[in-house]
Amino acid sequence: MKRALFALLVLGSLAVVLIPAYIIRPFRGQSPQALTLALTLRTWAPVVTVGTGLAALLLAMGLFRGARRRQKALVTLGMLLVIASAALARYNYFERVFRPITTPQFEPAAQAKLDADEMVLAVRSGAQARAYPIRAMAYHHLVNDTLGGVPLVATY
Repeated sequence: MKRALFALLVLGSLAVVLIPAYIIRPFRGQSPQALTLALTLRTWAPVVTVGTGLAALLLAMGLFRGARRRQKALVTLGMLLVIASAALARYNYFERVFRPITTPQFEPAAQAKLDADEMVLAVRSGAQARAYPIRAMAYHHLVNDTLGGVPLVATY
């Protein structure tokens, strides 16, 4: 019974960190329900991982007593996974995945090498305009730019 509960705590701790990472992947469609789940788990992950970590630690101490070498190794591995999930719950790994474009480079429209049917995100301010290819925006999601002397953040 204690082993099963310990395993559930380890899996729960990992789930609150890995499910959002799986749902919010680059170049994949996400449903509103899936994004809501992912963002809810990301919000609660720091609290959940501390709770599951403390409960797992208490169980691990009981499981460790009188356990064989293999069982001790599995309990230790479980605790390392819980600690890793607690650390990941506090780290914004999405910033590593979706890095904003901080120094965009532009070409005149006549020189741009885009397919005729390629979509762009267009921004106009007075006489100046920019077009950000959706293909690039789908990965980065953000581009920091200046248009007409006004800083802007284009997002997709």
